[in-house]
Amino acid sequence: MNLNIEIPDALEAALNAKAHAEGVTVASYARDVLLQALSEPAKKPKKSAYGLLAKYGPGPSAEEIDESRREMFRGFAEDIR
Repeated sequence: MNLNIEIPDALEAALNAKAHAEGVTVASYARDVLLQALSEPAKKPKKSAYGLLAKYGPGPSAEEIDESRREMFRGFAEDIR
C-alpha cells in the first residue's frame, strides 16, 4: 500500500534526521514507527492523582491547615535576640 502524507517542514526535518541516525531510508523508518505504534496493545488509562488518593478520604480544610500551622510555629524563634 502506498500512502502520501503531508507533514510540516519541521517534522520532515526531524524524520529525516531520525532515519539518517538509524541508517535507514525515511520510508523504512516511517514504516517501522507505524508498525510499532499500531502493534502495541491498548494501554489502560492511568489513574489521576485524585483517583489514587481517593481511598484516604477528603483532605483537610483550609481552616484545619491554618490551625495546624499556627500550632506548629507557636513560639518559633521567640528566644532569639
